[in-house]
Amino acid sequence: MDTVEHVRERLLARFPGAEVTVVPNGSPAGQHSLLISAAHALEIARYLRDEPGLAYDQCSNVTGIDWRDREVIDIVKDSQPGAPGGPPVVVERKVKRIEPGYLEVVYHLYSLARREGPVVLRLRTGNRSTAVSVPSLTPVWRSCEFQEREVFDLFGVVFTGHPDLRRILMWDGYQDHPMRKDYVEPDDYEWEPTPHGDVLTKAKRHYPAPTAPGMTNDE
Repeated sequence: MDTVEHVRERLLARFPGAEVTVVPNGSPAGQHSLLISAAHALEIARYLRDEPGLAYDQCSNVTGIDWRDREVIDIVKDSQPGAPGGPPVVVERKVKRIEPGYLEVVYHLYSLARREGPVVLRLRTGNRSTAVSVPSLTPVWRSCEFQEREVFDLFGVVFTGHPDLRRILMWDGYQDHPMRKDYVEPDDYEWEPTPHGDVLTKAKRHYPAPTAPGMTNDE
């Protein structure tokens, strides 16, 4: 059975300048993945599909992940003078920094010809706002077409080279991406025919103000 380490070795041998990193998975399944650079994504995808010893001819699943900015605490060691005539003293201090977030696209590949898989590939955007593009892998695996559209729609990842990149669940003109972790759900449920529970509570905010007995809303 192919391991991610074995696949990574083959990719680096074929594409020496590519960035291919093993992303470990600490779950009981231990399904590790390969983070590949966007610059070599299409070449790597075609190689994984066309190389006879690999032959990953099916992409079964494409999904997105939103990684928000996170606070990281680094331990910094400073050397300070010690007692007179003694050695310097090492003092540790904590330094906080913000690690920028990004969007990630995950592909699950199988080789039907060799009955192998999955090999899991990851592509990352530069950030969550201005650099949200990655290459589309639809030209390599046609099964990616609708699934990349879904990731575009719900996460906002722009797939360059996609043959028909448009929304697939939300309507044209919708301005947000509902699977983003900072997505704010609208509270306008006026259209809901039978609101109940939390939906009813939200819908009431948009109901007309009650009128006094014997009066109309025009008075």
